[in-house]
Amino acid sequence: MAHTSGAGAETVFHCSANPQLLQTAMEAAADRGTVVLTGSAPGTAQIGLQVELLRRELSILGVYGRGLQDAHPYWPWTRQLNRRIALDMLASGELQVDYLISHAVPYTQAPEVYATLLAGPTSWLGVQFLITGGILWMTRGPRGERELPTPAAATGIGFAQAVAILPAISRSGATVAAALWSGLTPAAAAEFSFLMAIPVIAGAALVEAREAVLNLSAIGLLPWSVSFIVAFVAGLWSIRFLVAVLRRGRFHVFAPYCWAVGVFTIGYAMWRA
Repeated sequence: MAHTSGAGAETVFHCSANPQLLQTAMEAAADRGTVVLTGSAPGTAQIGLQVELLRRELSILGVYGRGLQDAHPYWPWTRQLNRRIALDMLASGELQVDYLISHAVPYTQAPEVYATLLAGPTSWLGVQFLITGGILWMTRGPRGERELPTPAAATGIGFAQAVAILPAISRSGATVAAALWSGLTPAAAAEFSFLMAIPVIAGAALVEAREAVLNLSAIGLLPWSVSFIVAFVAGLWSIRFLVAVLRRGRFHVFAPYCWAVGVFTIGYAMWRA
């Protein structure tokens, strides 16, 4: 209130998950001001009706992002419309993205490109962890209701998987986030993400098949079988755990971990420099 000389703010945004802060937001608003709820706070809130709401003539506005999925007469900017306009601007040349492309190489040189990425500075890995955390954090908000992706959504999810070629960008995190943003349900997003991993894993298996056979002969069948079973069971448990987290709308809880690792990596790189 000190910044407004006690008058209060014309518009106050409630971006917290704590519903009890609604009363505080109302007290911070000016007379006839507006309180905007954007934090998807669960539960109920106790507010002062007569003194804080009626006598001060406040307005409380809920913003949930439904317009991103379904068009509204007063808000036509859905994700689909935004995507179509962006693609039209790219096709017409109105939106220039050439400066974002630093290198262009054929797919036959993919191993060399990946080796170059791995050989980059350690601080760059830290930046990628921070980016992964940002991607996960942006999955908060309303959940979609579609069980199958549209062709445009599938294309976007595919691009997300392509970006995840960077060492510290999570493939599952990027694809699940893109699927959630496209309007898929949490379970459908996880299923489509794992489905997209099958061609990638199968292709990598074919490329590494020769070395895998040599490693099998060097390690032995029994240790290899035990490690395979352990990895298989751990993978099934991880998938079930991830789907449960997605269904609760808590996918973003992994973001602080990625941020912590990113900050530590950057700090370590600066200390070693």
